[in-house]
Amino acid sequence: MGKILAISNQKGGVGKTTTSVNLASSLSYLGKRVLLVDVDHQANATMSMGINRANLKTTVADVFSDKANIKDVIQKVDSVNVDILPSRYELGNIESFLISHDNKDFILSNALEEVRDNYDFIIIDCPPSLGVVTINALMASDSVLIPVQCEFLALDGLTQLLNTIRLIQTKQKHNKRTLTIEGVLLTMLDTRSNIGYEVINEVKTYFKEKVFKTIIPRNVKCSNAPSHGLPVTEYSPRSKGSISYQNLAKEMVALSERG
Repeated sequence: MGKILAISNQKGGVGKTTTSVNLASSLSYLGKRVLLVDVDHQANATMSMGINRANLKTTVADVFSDKANIKDVIQKVDSVNVDILPSRYELGNIESFLISHDNKDFILSNALEEVRDNYDFIIIDCPPSLGVVTINALMASDSVLIPVQCEFLALDGLTQLLNTIRLIQTKQKHNKRTLTIEGVLLTMLDTRSNIGYEVINEVKTYFKEKVFKTIIPRNVKCSNAPSHGLPVTEYSPRSKGSISYQNLAKEMVALSERG
């Protein structure tokens, strides 16, 4: 049974999509079967994997609105051995549909259960908000990875996310499931600045052993890779960003195997 991992932080620009795409790619290099789920209507993960949104006949929005079965929407990524449940702008209108849905918090969870056994890891790239779509992602997940950028006010706003996680944990008890925090990933470290190291200490003081040992540096290759429709692990395999995400994948697999 595959592990479902949401990558979430309602703060924008912290590296959620970069992490989703490159963690998925890096896990595939380790021989893991991976599904990347894009539930952000901006569809940056979809584009970063080289998917042309204009050519999509169905997207994750059709799964949410019961217009398509998830198995018919999933497609293979050309550049790496990863499957993707793609997104497009239509997802931005789905909140109004979900509000009146009887089972609104469990639509994604029910859909992913149909394909869960086909994968070792299912990674969900969440939007920078805590709306109904993100609630669906968290309800579907076994754990959540929280990217935190190594910049001033890094912890600002995380209280709301942690409160939401506690709310999900309460709801999940009825399904005999428990959402855990997989870990906090420090991203965008500028090694030339003292503030980055101050933030590292602050985050480690707050989250303690939940902070991943791997730290993702600020890296221009990570920024350039999406414009080529590639993960940085393919675009620039030997760059610091690529190596860091491959180390993160190894760290995560080791943690999963330890249970």
